[in-house]
Amino acid sequence: MELKFEREENLKERLKFIHRYAKWVKDTPNEVWSRQQAELIDSFMLNARNFNISRKKYLEMKSVTGDRDA
Repeated sequence: MELKFEREENLKERLKFIHRYAKWVKDTPNEVWSRQQAELIDSFMLNARNFNISRKKYLEMKSVTGDRDA
């Protein structure tokens, strides 16, 4: 069981990262950060293509893990 303290610390850490990343995006030239975003998205797409799983199996896994984002 996750403690309330851990959840609060996790939230603070995430918000700190978001603020730091937003500052980086504002301070970095468009061509630099957009290229990095494109590389990240391309790697996600490549990984998704290489992760062969059926829709049925994916939904089974999702229900077992109790996905909170569903």
